[in-house]
Amino acid sequence: MADEPLVLGIETSCDETGVGVVRGTTLLADVVASSVDDHARYGGVVPEIASRAHLEAMVPTIERALAQAGVRATDLDGIAVTAGPGLAGALLVGVSAAKAYAYALDKPLYGVNHLASHICVDQLEHGRLPEPTMALLVSGGHSSLLLAPDITTDVRPLGATIDDAAGEAFDKVARVLGLGFPGGPAIDRWARDGDPAAIAFPRGLTGPRDAPLDFSFSGLKTAVARWVEARRREGVEVPVADVAASFQEAVTDVLTRKAVRACREQGVDHLMIGGGVAANTRLRAMAEERCAAAGITLRVPRPGLCTDNGAMVAALGAEMVARNRPASALDLPADSSLPVTEPLVPAGEPG
Repeated sequence: MADEPLVLGIETSCDETGVGVVRGTTLLADVVASSVDDHARYGGVVPEIASRAHLEAMVPTIERALAQAGVRATDLDGIAVTAGPGLAGALLVGVSAAKAYAYALDKPLYGVNHLASHICVDQLEHGRLPEPTMALLVSGGHSSLLLAPDITTDVRPLGATIDDAAGEAFDKVARVLGLGFPGGPAIDRWARDGDPAAIAFPRGLTGPRDAPLDFSFSGLKTAVARWVEARRREGVEVPVADVAASFQEAVTDVLTRKAVRACREQGVDHLMIGGGVAANTRLRAMAEERCAAAGITLRVPRPGLCTDNGAMVAALGAEMVARNRPASALDLPADSSLPVTEPLVPAGEPG
């Protein structure tokens, strides 16, 4: 509908320059310029390289998104940008660009939370989010269980990783196995030919005295590394597919088990899964099985909307406009540790 807010979203929290255009809950454009190949040789994201890549890609990516959407910048009702959390330098490029466009076009600026955006993006595929929404967000930087009674003002953390995020563990295990970077897609591919029950890797924080909704993947990562190193010392071939499948099974088992528990404890009958690791095929399959058995409706965006993108930022920005939330100030800071309890950085927020 033409009267729904038309918003452009900018995402630069890590290594992808994402720009999306959304009208209400309808996706009009989603353009991503990734610098992942520039980081592959280092085995991980190099912040300075990411920042430089954002700087070079920003204007062309915005122009491509507007062209793809078939709209002019002057048609926009607002500009949304990831204000945090993320890499400080990378965030600063996106925030600076958003400020410049907002000022030049005289449009309201919305500095939004990266994690809340990962939840809101599901509206572009499955319609309005139920309230409250239970979300499991899993990526290279985050593994969190969140309850969102109102995605624009009220997001409550129920559990989070106490050490490595799930995606970080995928990257580190892939490095141990020599599968390259990023590790998530590589582990997923190799696991398809492996036996998930071949090796009994540990499930972190699943004991009776452990925090029931928190996660820990550092011990699992170490267990995989030691198992592989022991085989290599003995001169025995490492069954890469079996290791990948068994590791992946341990991660997805814990993630889905705790997500279903959170739904039951909070009396929520649906679960949304987002973040880059949500593209993992085994996580999707196991979540579907366990949610079906528990009578929980599962909502997972298509893989392209799970990884970092500008569409998710535009989606949350459009929701801010639709609900008449106050715009951010033009002195909006980039906050690398912005708490998830702040879906929007309002005017007057201290830098």
